[in-house]
Amino acid sequence: MTTLDDLPLETRYALTSAAKNLAEEFAGTFGVETIEQFLVSSYDQFAANARIPTYLPLMAERFARQRLKALAKVEGRSGDGLPTVLFLCVHNAGRSQMALGWFNHLAGTRAVAWSGGSEPGTEVNPSAVAVMAEVGIDIAQEYPKPWTAEIVQAADVVVTMGCGDACPFYPGTRYEDWALEDPAGQGVDAVRPIRDEIEQRVRALLASLDVPVG
Repeated sequence: MTTLDDLPLETRYALTSAAKNLAEEFAGTFGVETIEQFLVSSYDQFAANARIPTYLPLMAERFARQRLKALAKVEGRSGDGLPTVLFLCVHNAGRSQMALGWFNHLAGTRAVAWSGGSEPGTEVNPSAVAVMAEVGIDIAQEYPKPWTAEIVQAADVVVTMGCGDACPFYPGTRYEDWALEDPAGQGVDAVRPIRDEIEQRVRALLASLDVPVG
């Protein structure tokens, strides 16, 4: 397993700085060793397909933070009580990213949402970014991510979109499968209806979770 010492000096410095940030955030919940393990494994998740290596440490820090929050919930170390939803598709580049954008826009801080893919792509679909921008939602800073065991286990609802048998299944978790057209390779005119259908599905999901829409 890769460790910090195995990485180039510049990367090691950036991840060490990220570890300090996370150690402060998760003080009393997770130790430095666990945080570093999550950081390095998160870095490894993106390193092979990264288009801009400069951003890798930042992506690793963001993903490690998400994973640590999920693990804290799974282990009963987090008591915020907020409903948590995970949106999954194949590449985490279009449908699941739009769903995440709508969810965060409508739910605000009243619920938590994550997204992931069974085979994460290298960037968010530009057409998805464009059509979401049309309704005032910025998903340009998002990036395709994999799912991990702790993230799936922490979710109260897992929404799948076309990943079939590749999507993870854990007994006791509520699952919904949304049959949505794949926006991959399509222009904005074709993606707008998909965006609008996702909005309606997200609104219905929030209503079922008794989460007020802002």
